[in-house]
Amino acid sequence: MEKSIINELSWRGLIKNKVPNIENQLKKPITMYIGFDPTSDSLHLGNLVPLIILIHFQKMGHKSLILIGGATGFIGDPSGKEDSRIFLSQKILKKNSDLIKNQILRLLKTHLENVELLNNLDWIKDISFLEFIRDIGKCFTVNYMISKETVKKRINDNKNGISFTEFSYSLIQGYDFLYLNQIKNCLLQIGGSDQWGNITTGIELIRKKTGKKAYGLTFPLITKPNGKKFGKSEKGENIWLDKSKTSPYKFYQFWMNISDLEIERYIKIYTFLSQERTNELISQHRKNPNKRLLQKKLAYEITKWIHGNETTKEIIEITNVLFDKNNENLRLLSQKILISIYNNIPHMMLAYEEFKKGIFLLDLLSNFFCSKSNANRALKANSIYLNKKSIKENILLKKDNIIGNKYILFQFGKKEFFIIKIE
Repeated sequence: MEKSIINELSWRGLIKNKVPNIENQLKKPITMYIGFDPTSDSLHLGNLVPLIILIHFQKMGHKSLILIGGATGFIGDPSGKEDSRIFLSQKILKKNSDLIKNQILRLLKTHLENVELLNNLDWIKDISFLEFIRDIGKCFTVNYMISKETVKKRINDNKNGISFTEFSYSLIQGYDFLYLNQIKNCLLQIGGSDQWGNITTGIELIRKKTGKKAYGLTFPLITKPNGKKFGKSEKGENIWLDKSKTSPYKFYQFWMNISDLEIERYIKIYTFLSQERTNELISQHRKNPNKRLLQKKLAYEITKWIHGNETTKEIIEITNVLFDKNNENLRLLSQKILISIYNNIPHMMLAYEEFKKGIFLLDLLSNFFCSKSNANRALKANSIYLNKKSIKENILLKKDNIIGNKYILFQFGKKEFFIIKIE
């Protein structure tokens, strides 16, 4: 416990808000908790941040509780949401809870000594509505509730507003903190910066019901290029931890494509490299950013954690093949590598009989573009490559275009690849 957890999280950029004087409380081991609502069947890269913070706490001797929100997921957290959530059935929530729990256990397999997994449905399901509004609801005025930034924002939205269901979410999360404080002596809740209002509600509830002091800490949200946060129920594309939702190749490429403006921040957040080693890598990267040293290191470290060492080696090999400018090397690829490429990038299968009848390039490309006209525009812009050779017209594909006896590799621009298997 010699090293300060607050100092460790601060230099990594992992603190957004914190309760005053939390540093003194953390000089000795305490119990903290993080929570995940099972609104999807997989965690995503934004969910890694609280797990990473949990590991930092573990390394410094603290105990951790991980809460799966079987009850709160039934309602839906309005924090950071512009619209009401779509309600999920208990059957789906149960399935999602089990899948997320298994993901967490796998990710923390070397850090489980002082970790306990819980589900808030276990203690909330037996509380009646009347009991809850009498014992918990009486602790807060409506004025207090609508002063929360999330609630205020939704109330001021004349189009959608906020439902009573979502309005009550903060009270239920606050009750979780009270319950864990009383049953598990939990003193600290950690969440994303959009959770600050919910966390402080829990802190206030503990103070009013027990007279005890509790603490909260939030981290900055990880956002997409459009500024939206990565969320399990967000619209648009996420980077998922489940390989069936985001392939290991795509996962690796996400980290490889982080801009130089952000990579120094991400290497601190998403790895456990020491401050000295991190600063050394940053210094080397700044001298020659074209080598993408930080991107490669981060992509390797985090893909290895999520998908394992063997898969990561395979992905690096695939990456080297796809971005190799020497098209002649494609003819030398083993079946193992070609199969791996096929499994990891957008692909489709084409019957050999159909290929033999004759098929034009644009007819195939239309399977990977929104429309044939989009594919045609890309072709006219000289953005299409066939087996790494630039193609400028709508050619009829022939046997000569096949590599490895059954594959044709396409590239769009610098980074988009897709492949066809002919059988």
